Amino acid sequence: MLDRRTLFAALAGIALAAPALTGTMAFKATDFDKARMSGKPVLVEVTAPWCSVCKAQKPILSELRAQPRFKDLTVFEVDFDSQKDALRSLNVQKQSTLIVYRGGQEVGRSTGETSKKAIEGLLSKAL
Repeated sequence: MLDRRTLFAALAGIALAAPALTGTMAFKATDFDKARMSGKPVLVEVTAPWCSVCKAQKPILSELRAQPRFKDLTVFEVDFDSQKDALRSLNVQKQSTLIVYRGGQEVGRSTGETSKKAIEGLLSKAL
């Protein structure tokens, strides 16, 4: 039987060896600025629970983000109904808007897009 220290060391080793999965985060300006300035690719997804286009985008984005090439993509979700300050700072007028950043700069944006090929092209701009 393993003692506690050995068990914790083993679990820590497993955690460090596992690939890092970047999940979707609720938009917070400070976290967004930090991620953007890190130089890593960033996606901002503006959604609303009642938006049918947003619902159509979700599985496409999930499928694309599962691809190894998008493994480092940091994703922030902005709620169109409740995060009006974020909408103003991002200059977003409509839900279903996707914005990508590379090297801290916006490199692409789309609104209402549901074509997998077009969304993949947009995400690729962040790489």
